[in-house]
Amino acid sequence: MAEARATLNDYRQSPRKVRVVADLVRGKKVEDALLTLTFTTKRASKPLEKLLASAIANAKNLSLPLEKLVVKEIRVDGGAILYRRQPRSRGMANPIRKRTSHISIVLSESKADKLKAKS
Repeated sequence: MAEARATLNDYRQSPRKVRVVADLVRGKKVEDALLTLTFTTKRASKPLEKLLASAIANAKNLSLPLEKLVVKEIRVDGGAILYRRQPRSRGMANPIRKRTSHISIVLSESKADKLKAKS
């Protein structure tokens, strides 16, 4: 079974915030996922929309039927953490962790369409 993949590494937003948007499109058809990301007002929706478009382009190169594609898997993992310091009183400093995300998306044909094709 052919799958189309796309990844986005070192996106400068915390994985916790990106997962909220990723959960909205997991398991949806590609058209519905694009529509959802277009009208979502979170900051992470624009990069995820571009990543989904990239996965769709990869699916076209693999000659997969676009009308049957679904978001099989979308995974948001933590990336490198940029450590900064915030000055505090009496010469102390507190750490600030600027987190990054690694996002990967996998598109495949829906199982319902495969079952219909077999019968």
